[in-house]
Amino acid sequence: MQFGVFDHLDFSGEPFAEQFESRLKMAEAYDRCGLYGYHLAEHHGTTLGAAPSPNVFLSALAQRTKRIRLGPLVYVLPLYNPLRLIEEIAMLDHLSNGRLMIGVGKGASPIEARFCGVPDEEIGPRFEEARECLMRGLTRDRLDFQGRFYRFDDVPLRMRPLQQPRPPLWYGLNRHETLGWAVANDVNVVMLALDPQARVLADAYRAEWKRAGKPEGALPLIGVSRHVVVADTDAEASALARSAYARWIASFERLWTESGINIRQLIPGLSKTYPESWDDLVAIGNGVAGSPETVLRFARKTIDATGCNYLASWLAFGNLSAPQVIRSAELFSKHVMSAFV
Repeated sequence: MQFGVFDHLDFSGEPFAEQFESRLKMAEAYDRCGLYGYHLAEHHGTTLGAAPSPNVFLSALAQRTKRIRLGPLVYVLPLYNPLRLIEEIAMLDHLSNGRLMIGVGKGASPIEARFCGVPDEEIGPRFEEARECLMRGLTRDRLDFQGRFYRFDDVPLRMRPLQQPRPPLWYGLNRHETLGWAVANDVNVVMLALDPQARVLADAYRAEWKRAGKPEGALPLIGVSRHVVVADTDAEASALARSAYARWIASFERLWTESGINIRQLIPGLSKTYPESWDDLVAIGNGVAGSPETVLRFARKTIDATGCNYLASWLAFGNLSAPQVIRSAELFSKHVMSAFV
């Protein structure tokens, strides 16, 4: 069982220089506490994400940490020139001394893709082509690719990643159709799904892995992500979480609202995953705020229910301060992570 952190790096209300420094201090604490990985979201034109270039922030984070693995969850591949991304991944893998994780995906918001000049109908095809370029370029000395959107003719790749044959892959798993690709490429996955859907997907991944004839001991990490706040008492943690979640959910919806779209009407199931209040989030099992004992019970229940072997907690969100998040991480490490050793 492993534990990590997922971070939108959503706007906290601090000046940006102060927010970035706060997040770097949090990452130093995650490193000290023995967390396995730090996963960073990519967003554009929205208060949901202050890291539109994940590699810029991760390169700073690589210099402030020593052991924790680092990576985007995800690179929004339709928005990238694949050649440049291949080269930046190689750079970042060396800058982090081989701690880079590569998360790939289409992106969650067509509005953000349109900001970058990518129309809705091109998101999927661009993702497929960019992913293929990336897989080729990370494992070869030269890049050849002839597609609809990207064309590379025998381009030399002078820098190779430190991790060979490439850094580990990650993906946000939410449907069965992507299981074949994930298993074939030994991809680690993180699910936002709740139980029972999370358990269905986790079991399907294991079944596909077995059908592929791959060794059980080499099974990638199969994770779920939950909002988590730990404090000395349930009351203290809940008060922090309610305020922080209210700010986070406002950022989550803001871009859609500004575009004149009611995202809860557009995606009816959204309220079942990310309701409007913290108490409702807790009620559906998608988050916890409490003492170490309360959070340990939640972690055990979540792991048993989903069958996951990785829990990626959102320890920092909304207006939670660096001292509050660092204290939360320390309590989580001492009382929750240690129970699974």
